[in-house]
Amino acid sequence: MSVCIKDLIQNMNLVIGCTVGCPYCYARNNVRRYHMTEDFSRPEFFPAKLRLMEKPRPQNFLLTGMSDLAGWKPEWREEVFAKIRENPQHQFLFLSKRPDLLDIRTDLDNVWFGVTVTRRAELWRIEALKKNVKARHYHATFEPLFDDPGAVDLSGLEWVVVGTMTGAQSRKVRTEPAWAHSLTEQACEHHIPVFWKEDLVPVMGEEAMVQELPEAFNHVLEEQRAWNSRKSK
Repeated sequence: MSVCIKDLIQNMNLVIGCTVGCPYCYARNNVRRYHMTEDFSRPEFFPAKLRLMEKPRPQNFLLTGMSDLAGWKPEWREEVFAKIRENPQHQFLFLSKRPDLLDIRTDLDNVWFGVTVTRRAELWRIEALKKNVKARHYHATFEPLFDDPGAVDLSGLEWVVVGTMTGAQSRKVRTEPAWAHSLTEQACEHHIPVFWKEDLVPVMGEEAMVQELPEAFNHVLEEQRAWNSRKSK
């Protein structure tokens, strides 16, 4: 049985808003629907949410579910990274579509920097990430995957995520099974875990689903189970 990635990695939307302007952006639609901010094109920082990192129970956190790391102000990043350093029990993920605008150096071992790639023409983002962000862990999310990415240089990455279009547009655009299989085969050659998001079930079939996590994320989930077991006694 496939699992929803949100059950494994929790969203912590420290920043809401993005300047990239993708026409299919679910985050912008949610912000407008629920009136989270006045203008989604102007990212807004919510430092009060940093207290969520203080929970002793380990978590895997995505910090850019409603923003792009490239749109964060440097002082926001500094405050967030300082808080991350105080909470090594968690794993933290960041994503960007504009790695060419980043300039980050960090030795934090529980931080994962990634790029979103939706088509072959955007593969440059992977190399730009590794060039402009000097860190210990990199990953890439191919979502929604609009065409065949072909041969991909996955060297240096430690996780690959694949997903397709969701919502109303999914009736017109979807990821082809061959594209997901190709990416998975290439990742396997590099011993990189691959996670197909739950929205691929109608495309790939439930029994074919591949849902692998990096060992660090699995360790957090094991710690969560142990934590829950202790509390239930």
